Amino acid sequence: MLSTSSISAVGLVNQHGLNWKADSSLFNLNYLRLIISGRNREFESRKFHIRALLAKPDIDFADPKWKNKFQESFDRRFDLPHLRDSLEVKPRSTTFSLKSRVPLVDGNGAPEDTWNGYVNDDDRALLKVIKFASPSSAGADCIDPDCSWVEQWVHRAGPRKLIYYEPDDVKAAIVTCGGLCPGQNDVIRQIVLTLEKYGVKKIVGIPFGYRGFFEEGLPEIPLYRRVVENINLAGGSLLGVSRGGGNISEIVDSIQARGIDILFILGGNGTHAGANAIHNECRKRSMKVSVIAVPKTIDNDIPLMDKTFGFDTAVEEAQRAINSAYIEAHSAYHGIGLVKLMGRSSGFIAMHASVSSGQIDICLIPEVPFTLEGPHGVLQHLEHLIRTKGSAVVCIAEGAGQDLLQKSYTTDASGNVVLSDIGVHIQQQIRRYFKEADFPADVKYIDPTYMIRACRANASDAILCTVLGQNAVHAAFAGFSGITTGICNTHYVYLPITEVIRTQRRVDPNSRMWHRCLTSTGQPHFTTPSSS
Repeated sequence: MLSTSSISAVGLVNQHGLNWKADSSLFNLNYLRLIISGRNREFESRKFHIRALLAKPDIDFADPKWKNKFQESFDRRFDLPHLRDSLEVKPRSTTFSLKSRVPLVDGNGAPEDTWNGYVNDDDRALLKVIKFASPSSAGADCIDPDCSWVEQWVHRAGPRKLIYYEPDDVKAAIVTCGGLCPGQNDVIRQIVLTLEKYGVKKIVGIPFGYRGFFEEGLPEIPLYRRVVENINLAGGSLLGVSRGGGNISEIVDSIQARGIDILFILGGNGTHAGANAIHNECRKRSMKVSVIAVPKTIDNDIPLMDKTFGFDTAVEEAQRAINSAYIEAHSAYHGIGLVKLMGRSSGFIAMHASVSSGQIDICLIPEVPFTLEGPHGVLQHLEHLIRTKGSAVVCIAEGAGQDLLQKSYTTDASGNVVLSDIGVHIQQQIRRYFKEADFPADVKYIDPTYMIRACRANASDAILCTVLGQNAVHAAFAGFSGITTGICNTHYVYLPITEVIRTQRRVDPNSRMWHRCLTSTGQPHFTTPSSS
């Protein structure tokens, strides 16, 4: 019986029938270790015909009904947690209707025959829409060895006809965690405006992330239309941010003491994990509290979603830094422009910025290892560029090339390992290399990280933030909890938090987008060929 697990293991087989062992926490695997004669040797996955088997444990692919069993398992995993799961709650007709200028308060809701603006609980959207013909197809994400097409449906987001809260009695709270990200104010604004559309009158902001729940001297911030109506015109967060969090029990104690019924949490992977823990503790205490997360990560590294808010703005703003580096490089004799962009473990910003600018000669990301020295290294290619075109521009993600630096064992408040500055290291190595080669080069290094984080959201992100904020409120009133809202294949959906915190989304080196980036830059593969 051939079986594997998407949760506990990832089985990989190459064209020679050799077995691989890999870190199952990542769907896009960059370092695969092959056991040969008791020795570990690293090989690049693109050199082998690899079949990734990501399925439910104990699925027998020889069973003609395996596909149905997989879909049943998928449906269970992606079923949305609801207040009904642990509480006896009764719904009422919604108070939300775009046919009314004020919230409906008579209990009848919007007449069914006059407005079809509600989403049915049985509505679904396809999570994946590409049918790969073979596991060797670019970017193939296969479940079984034959790369069979399997439908995977997720819940569609939007307002429901029935709600599980009385708006007059609701106290809603919003908290923004982690670092700054373009669009936070847009989401806060839209959550407040949509809550008021339902008829909620008690809305507060929790200052400075989870810290606001337990730190003395940080009072709640009253929120209403006149407070939030123009905050989207500025970057940052009206509520402030902070990394890390306190004891979950203490946070839920605070939620209970404050009488909060609905909590909206904006943040990335770590914040989502905290939101899920808060949801579980509220359920354990039989509290009627809906915990709804909104994915906030400028790195675009939350899985299952097309993108997260702030990403488009980051890519757009990165163009300014890249263009400056380009001008500096082309204005200097043997000029080299070096730009470091955000991306601890995912190189989406660097990749997309490189493609969109059209000015990058070398793009380096965490998912694709590279060497600096030697005939296949970055430095020799830079020399080739300078000799042939007179200048070059390099874009590097902050998490790239960390294996070239001394490992840091310190962590920030969120528990993330503090990265060494790869940008400074690359700058120093470029200068050293050209000095030793007795070949003049003028290196300009630009790090626009904090300038980008503080920007106001662009039009694309503002739209995304608006819809995410609205859908978060619709989810809460529909009685869901422990979920997040996002966009999958252009459709807005709800996903259980448990599914989006399983792993981080990363650039697939076999994806078409990375291939497009390589075509755009014209860069070679920066690794020394492995010897057999």
